[in-house]
Amino acid sequence: MGSIDVEPAVAPVADALAAGASLASEIAQLRALLRDRKFSEVLTAARAVLGRAPDQREALLFTAMAQRHSRRIPEAFETLAMLERHHPRFSRLHEERGRCFVELRQAAAAIDAFIKAVSLNHALPGSWSMLEGLYRLTGKSDDAATAASQVATLRKLPHDIVTATALFEDGDWEPAESLVRAWLIQNGDHLEAMRLLARIGMARKVYDDPEVLLAAVLERAPTYHAARREYARVLVELHKYDAARRQLVQLRAGGPDGRDPDHRALTMLDAACAAGLGEHERAIELYRSLLSRTGDTPEDADVHLSVGHALKTLGRTQEGIDAYLRAARCRPDFGDAYWSLANLKTYRFTDELLARIRAGLDAPATATVDRYHLCFALAKALEDRSEFAESFHYYELGNRLKHPECTYRPQLMERNTTEQIAVCTRELFASRREWGAKASDPILIVGLPRAGSTLLEQILASHSEVEGTQELPNIQQIVGLLRGRNPEEWRYPRILAQLTAEECAKLGEKYLAETRAYRTGRPFFIDKMPNNFRHIGLIHLIVPNARIIDARREPMACCLSNFKQLFANGQEFTYGIEDIARYYRTYLELMRHWDSVLPGRVLRVHHEDVVNDLEGSVRRLLDFCGLDFEPQCLAFHETQRSVRTASSEQVRQALYRDGLDQWRNFEPWLQPLKNALGDALVRYRDEPGESQRRDPESQPQRPVPVR
Repeated sequence: MGSIDVEPAVAPVADALAAGASLASEIAQLRALLRDRKFSEVLTAARAVLGRAPDQREALLFTAMAQRHSRRIPEAFETLAMLERHHPRFSRLHEERGRCFVELRQAAAAIDAFIKAVSLNHALPGSWSMLEGLYRLTGKSDDAATAASQVATLRKLPHDIVTATALFEDGDWEPAESLVRAWLIQNGDHLEAMRLLARIGMARKVYDDPEVLLAAVLERAPTYHAARREYARVLVELHKYDAARRQLVQLRAGGPDGRDPDHRALTMLDAACAAGLGEHERAIELYRSLLSRTGDTPEDADVHLSVGHALKTLGRTQEGIDAYLRAARCRPDFGDAYWSLANLKTYRFTDELLARIRAGLDAPATATVDRYHLCFALAKALEDRSEFAESFHYYELGNRLKHPECTYRPQLMERNTTEQIAVCTRELFASRREWGAKASDPILIVGLPRAGSTLLEQILASHSEVEGTQELPNIQQIVGLLRGRNPEEWRYPRILAQLTAEECAKLGEKYLAETRAYRTGRPFFIDKMPNNFRHIGLIHLIVPNARIIDARREPMACCLSNFKQLFANGQEFTYGIEDIARYYRTYLELMRHWDSVLPGRVLRVHHEDVVNDLEGSVRRLLDFCGLDFEPQCLAFHETQRSVRTASSEQVRQALYRDGLDQWRNFEPWLQPLKNALGDALVRYRDEPGESQRRDPESQPQRPVPVR
């Protein structure tokens, strides 16, 4: 195998910004020339753009439009074929193809093209108008009436909202958002504008604002089923499963036949609620009810994937593998199916499957989301074959493809850390010793992802008095409540110093009440959400008797493991070496602060220590939690329970030491990571000084189980 250049070919930021601004200016000029019907000048200017960027979407579209207006229809078709190879889901290319067929008086072909356009983007008045005329011409009066109804609906809406909707449907989220926000500022509330803004947020995987917007829409229009369905989805994404279920009940009761017409979407949401609440068998039953008669259509791919996730969580690994493989058969370029196999960490790809992954990466039409999933899957498969150079190349490429989707900004994280340190002082906590809810049920495991937290959870969940749950969102939701809606004026963490004793107690009771849905009655429960290390001050104020455990891993192993992991949601700091290193350093800084102001409040457990001395580490864990030693905690891999994280299969196996140094396989390419980590490479083992050791007055009370 030939050598592979694994260094990223990334242009300097300033050059990239300048090039982007220049291209945007050229596209604006093309649009103006087309509007002025200067078709020969459009073709000349577009040729220059395409010489530098052969797949530039607007340049190809404007070229085809100019060719059609110049009566060069065969050339327009060739341009549109090229556009389709690069952007197959661009609605305007199908609309333009329909207009070309109209020029040739080929009504049937034109209808097919316009139908494809509106199926991708319903906010195309021109396509609907053309369909209305073509249907009347061909004697299809019912279809003509349907198209006319769509035209009338769009005409009732403000022009800017229709334009913004069309932009959004074609993936142009930024200009769509700018346009709809400007319209709302100028004109005030409008149901469709508010709903569109919510949909843009959902597409960006930012759900707090859509929750508020859609709730406001439904307050004004309670029977707006499409908005309620989207609201239910937002609640699912925010892990508010009980609230989402209440919306689904309303939707199923609201249609003329007692059921919303979009039965498939509702059932998928219902199954997601079941899975989120730990009802995995019910989730599998709901998902399988949606499969087609054969179960092998492209539409079945997502269903098989979801079934696979639920089976994996239950520990039914081989059945999960079969479901993932079936998802890949339904849609051969379905990147998530291959990544889900790789993410088991124990699956080994055949040569045939590797060839299919490479074929998907080679195909120009493969969507970006599938492409980076395929990259991560291929990288893991090559790592398992000890082909480390090519493996690292694909890990790096997958991260590079994923990174543009991320909104993570390390400066915000670092600023928040600075504010936490300023607000959460020893004096603050000393003056609030008796505050918060008094329950001692929670055991919170914090740290970084891929640092051994799932292993600690599995050990503790093997104890007869401890409930293993999942990565609970409840602390994050309380943070969102305290933070407010305006990112320019976030109140958290400053508001911690302003909370009253009554408010802290209520927040603690809220946390305990809302986590009860994940419990079955054991005296203690685990809340394993790694990023909660950022909120230990809040946790101490609202549940001061909770146990907090910091799962820590050697920085090179931890950071590389995150770089190699494609997360289903969140953890956006992991898609760049510099971001990961900065996050790790910030984590060390904040944990050092908690050790200083709340000495002994957090038990630090190093992953390497657990691997090297399992029994000693287990006894230390149980003693910290006030639990008697039970031998089954040493045989944690035999415990039968659902595990939803990337380590689900690993914690079902006995410990092995070889994994500690796996990062060294990639050491030739990790000097940038070492440089970025700096003294964190040694500082991560620092323990609190003698003056910061356990202060009895700052400690939670030893938990007393309720039998």
